[in-house]
Amino acid sequence: MTAKLSIQNLSFTYPDGAQALKDIELNIQPRELFVLMGPSRSGKTTLLRLMNRLSDLVEGHKREGTILIDGQDIFAPEVDVFALRRRVSMVFALPTPLPGSIYDNLTYGLKMAGMRTPSLLDERVERSLRQAALWNEVKDRLGDSAFALSGGQKQRLCLARSLALEPEVILLDNPTSGLDPISTSLVEESLFELKQQYTVVMVPHSVQQAARVADRIAFMLDGNVIEVGDESQIFVYPNDKRTEDYVTGRFG
Repeated sequence: MTAKLSIQNLSFTYPDGAQALKDIELNIQPRELFVLMGPSRSGKTTLLRLMNRLSDLVEGHKREGTILIDGQDIFAPEVDVFALRRRVSMVFALPTPLPGSIYDNLTYGLKMAGMRTPSLLDERVERSLRQAALWNEVKDRLGDSAFALSGGQKQRLCLARSLALEPEVILLDNPTSGLDPISTSLVEESLFELKQQYTVVMVPHSVQQAARVADRIAFMLDGNVIEVGDESQIFVYPNDKRTEDYVTGRFG
């Protein structure tokens, strides 16, 4: 199977000289829920941000190697970065609704992309809210301010906002870090549905969350990928002592 995302000899250094990633090699398959796991400052978020070129916003950085999506180099000069970010969307740890109504939040990107037909907008709004497990909670108040939602609802709204654009890849950077257990469970349940249609790459809130949701896991440490495997390999039969020490809580 051809990888959806192929990361090849990727290194990244910040302007202060800190090397966040060192010769990363990873292949992420279509419709896979792939987890990047490791302690703080292991390079997980940097790698996630490189996948849709948010790393471009870091002035003075140095990058070597590349990332391919469906075989195309995302750093090639001819690549439209805005088009890339529609294909590879990102949801951050801190939910950031836009000013305006719930409906406005979900249709803003669609209208920017040229969609104006009310029936099509309505259809896309309902579908994305259902995919994010939020439709039943907000279907009767789509005109209400997005800021009136709870923290968990705001996070699922941000997920729905990404889904409304029908991306191919969804990047999730610790999306349940500030959520209560019920909201966390709702987000995790939606992930199992989403991977039927999308490729999902996620930095989890905890080791336990990684074990619950991942198809495959890359354990990262100090900018290196130490080990890649499915849940049973990483948590039951790790090949590297550092992986075992991390998943058993000896550090991290």
